[in-house]
Amino acid sequence: MRTSVTAKLFIAIFATSLLVAVAMGVGARISFTQGFLGYLNEQGRARIESVMPDLVDAYREHGNWEFLRNNSRAWFRLIRPPRPEPDAAAAAATDLPPDVEMTGLNLRVAVLDEQRQLVIGYPQVGPSAEMRPVVVDGRTVGWLAMVPFQEVTVAADVRFQRQQLHANLIIGGLAGLLAAAVAFGLARAFLAPVRRVASATRRLASGNYAARVKVSSSDEIGRLAGDFNQLAMTLEKNEQMRRAFMADVSHELRTPLAVLQGELEALEDGVRPLTADAIRSLQAEARHLNKLISDLYDLSLSDAGALAYRKVELDVAELLHSSLDLYRERFASRGLRLVEAPSSTEFKVLADEGRLRQLFVNLLENALRYTDAQADGSGQLRVSIRREGGHARIDFEDSAPGVAPELLPRLFERFYRVEASRNRAHGGAGLGLAICRNIAEAHGGRLSAAASKFGGVQMTLSLPLLTPSRNT
Repeated sequence: MRTSVTAKLFIAIFATSLLVAVAMGVGARISFTQGFLGYLNEQGRARIESVMPDLVDAYREHGNWEFLRNNSRAWFRLIRPPRPEPDAAAAAATDLPPDVEMTGLNLRVAVLDEQRQLVIGYPQVGPSAEMRPVVVDGRTVGWLAMVPFQEVTVAADVRFQRQQLHANLIIGGLAGLLAAAVAFGLARAFLAPVRRVASATRRLASGNYAARVKVSSSDEIGRLAGDFNQLAMTLEKNEQMRRAFMADVSHELRTPLAVLQGELEALEDGVRPLTADAIRSLQAEARHLNKLISDLYDLSLSDAGALAYRKVELDVAELLHSSLDLYRERFASRGLRLVEAPSSTEFKVLADEGRLRQLFVNLLENALRYTDAQADGSGQLRVSIRREGGHARIDFEDSAPGVAPELLPRLFERFYRVEASRNRAHGGAGLGLAICRNIAEAHGGRLSAAASKFGGVQMTLSLPLLTPSRNT
């Protein structure tokens, strides 16, 4: 049978409180026995020492113990405490008896003869009694015995002890009930937030990503509730992204397939003649479909950390220059200027040449697709590389149209395309920049987007350098 956390916490608090109550009771008992009774016994010893000279004088006067045998009056007169001085008695503010009276000495002291036979006093002198020899003229003529206070028990003492035990039991019972009530309340108070988190966790596990927990404190439980809410929000966002991703993938795959199917049916039905233009159109749709599938595959490998990278030492400036040369004619055919800032310095990095070229090509394709040619010839893409700390910084700055500042971070989301002039019917699937960012991060770098001073978008790639270099 499993024990709930509430029961465990209740038992722990209740047991602790009960142990504290028992420890206090035992401590009080020990303190009473060893403290107060010890004090009374110590006072009795002091009184014995004060009685001894009078007892010696009385024996010397009578020559034997017969004057005390069965003579209680003489005995009590002998051990009676000394009367206070008249001035001291007048100054006394209370009617309390002298301190020796409180020790009960007259009830627990006895006189024994030389053979340790009882003469007078307490009759049950046992081995635990303290014995003092009565020495007269150098000879031990008897013994003065004092029985410990603990052994002198009369009916009143027994009743008192029983009353104290009964009172202690009542106090202990009340303390136990109070401890149980406090433990129960604390257990419920402490575990109520945990139960709410557990209930919300079950709802979250069942697919209810809108489950939230009210944060009512700033302690560890409150932070746990806050972390749960953050987890729930992240899962909800991921679920929304998953659904949007699936919808976008199906849409992006369906479009070229529909075009291919329509073209083929038109050719089959004779509606469209099999010409070079028709073949080129089919090839373009097939290339688009192949590019989309390749991007999806690369993205899935990148997310899983399984995208292959064969890193070698290379000059990223030289790789960037060769990539730009491949696009100069295409930019010129669209009326755009491709400007490369000159640099004669090597920028050595440890990178996969193929993946890094793929990153550059995606950025160039993106700029080529979404940059407008201007009538005044100002449409352009400016590419520069420079050293910034221990990194090589590469900037791709294109001209209008631009992107709203609040939308710039979303450019790296999968299938995201700005619903403005930068979104074209012939545009890509919205996966290129997501792949670019993954490639940059796999090289220990960073890819970010900002507004360009030319009116478009500035893509900044930062890669760690192997050795320091300087621009000239």
